[in-house]
Amino acid sequence: MEILKIVLLVLLAITSLLLTFLILLHKGRGGGMSDMFGGGMTSSMGSSGVAERNLNRFTVILGLSWGAVIIALGLIQRFAGEA
Repeated sequence: MEILKIVLLVLLAITSLLLTFLILLHKGRGGGMSDMFGGGMTSSMGSSGVAERNLNRFTVILGLSWGAVIIALGLIQRFAGEA
């Protein structure tokens, strides 16, 4: 059980870093922090619709796996003390 917990903690760290990176890759919608750093000028250039959709898909899949890892860690924590 301890090995599973360590593996899930490592997986949580990796997915957290990747999720942060993918979120920062998204185009700014305007009016926020992205405009402060020049996102307003680059939003008019645009990017490929396919690339943006794939980035959205990868972000959603990674976010769901991140949530599943957190739930698994919570269940292990909850039931490890009772065993």
